[in-house]
Amino acid sequence: MHSLLAPPFLHVWVYLQTQPLLGLSATLVVWEIACLVDRRAGHAALSNPTVLSIIALAILLLATHTSYTAYFNGAVYIQFLLGPATVALAVPMYANWPAIKQNFLAIMVSITAGSVVAAGSAMLIAHALGAPRVVVISLGPKSVTTPIAMGISQNLGGQPSLTAVFVMITAMIGSLAMSLVFRLGRVRDWRARGLAAGMAAHGLGTSRMLVLNQTAGAFGGLAIGLNGIVTSVMLPLLVNVLGL
Repeated sequence: MHSLLAPPFLHVWVYLQTQPLLGLSATLVVWEIACLVDRRAGHAALSNPTVLSIIALAILLLATHTSYTAYFNGAVYIQFLLGPATVALAVPMYANWPAIKQNFLAIMVSITAGSVVAAGSAMLIAHALGAPRVVVISLGPKSVTTPIAMGISQNLGGQPSLTAVFVMITAMIGSLAMSLVFRLGRVRDWRARGLAAGMAAHGLGTSRMLVLNQTAGAFGGLAIGLNGIVTSVMLPLLVNVLGL
C-alpha cells in the first residue's frame, strides 16, 4: 500500500501512524468524502455516509496494516462526542412532543411487538441452526443500542463483544435496507418511518432519518430509548419462555 502513495502523502501517513492524529484525521477526511458522495447521490439508500465511512476506514486500516489500537488513539476524541450527540436527540423530540404524546399508546405497542419479534426470531433461528447458547444469547439484544445491548448480553450469559458486532451489523443492514422496505411497504408517514428506523437500526438509522426529516429523527431517538427499556425487561422473560 505504501508503494502506491506519492512521496509527500507517504511521509504524511508515516508521521500520522505514530501520532494520535491518525484516527482523528482519517475519520474526519473519510467522513467528509462520504458526505460528499451522499449529497451527489441524492441521499440514496446505499450512500449512507456512516456506512460508507465504516467500510472505507476498515479497508484503509487493513490495507496500510494499521492496528485498530493506533487508530483509536485519535478516534477516541470523536467517540467522546457520542454522548453529547445522543443527548442532542432530545431537541427534536421536545419539538415533536405533542405528536409523541398523542400517539404514545401506539408507539409502545409497536416498540414492544418489534422488540419481541427482533429478539425472538434471531434467537430461534440461531438455535435451530445449532448455534451455541452464548451466540444465541448474544444475538438477542442486537436491535438495541450498543451500551445497553452489551449490558443485557453480559447479564444473561452472552458475550458482550460479540453482541457489539451483531449490533453494528444489524444497524448497517437496517440503515441500508430501510428505504427499500418503506417503499415496498408504502410507509409514507415520517413518524412511522422514524420509529421503525430507530427500532431496527438504532443510531445509524436515526442519524439517517435526521438528515431526511426532523420528525422522523425525533421518533427514531424515542425508539432507541424505549426499545432499550423494553428489551432489558422483556429479553430475560423471553429467554426463559423459549427455554434457552
